[in-house]
Amino acid sequence: MTHPPVPAIAIRDLTFQWSSGNSVLRNCSLTVPRGEFWMLLGTNGSGKSTLLRLLAGLLVPQSGEIDVLPPVGFVFQNPDHQLVMPTVGADIAFGLVDENLSFPEIRQRVEEALTAVNLQHLQRRPIYALSGGQKQRIAIAGAIARHCNVLLLDEPTALLDPDSQLDLVAQVQRLVKSRGLTALWVTHRLDELDYCDGAFLLEQGQVVDDGDPERLKQRLMQTPDAA
Repeated sequence: MTHPPVPAIAIRDLTFQWSSGNSVLRNCSLTVPRGEFWMLLGTNGSGKSTLLRLLAGLLVPQSGEIDVLPPVGFVFQNPDHQLVMPTVGADIAFGLVDENLSFPEIRQRVEEALTAVNLQHLQRRPIYALSGGQKQRIAIAGAIARHCNVLLLDEPTALLDPDSQLDLVAQVQRLVKSRGLTALWVTHRLDELDYCDGAFLLEQGQVVDDGDPERLKQRLMQTPDAA
């Protein structure tokens, strides 16, 4: 008997509420296949960012099950919240300090990661001199250097100009296809759905629809308050 492949991300009946008692997720379930690029949509307050932080292990649910293929990379909405070193190369290398690698191995990992996001020429560039789009790609390169299997991105284009927004989503699409990554991307921009394999719609802490991104895009265009 052939068994279905194990997904890269699977949550079942996930429930989370803040200490104040405010419930964010209620019996939420979803599955992301390995090697695919999926997006998570929903209005502000629907639980998108909370769900991503639960998947990354930054929060602990009250109940439910979470299975995520390690290691996991996380990209924040604002890259300044995670780029901590003075230069590009130093920042990516900093993320490898716990992996007991030799200096040549670290250098190779940094070079490979920067090449993957087409920024190999910026290894010595100060972080402050980067554009917003370049900073987000450096954050992604940091996850690639750690050989992540799952990449979680929390509205990574929210602070970018329109051209940089689509450049970044296209870059992640290429990485998923070329490196076999699995990506889950939080967004409220319907044009970004053109780049993913599937999408989830989150409402009041539950997934109410999922599947073909074009179908969800048409649904949300008819009911824009849901996006």
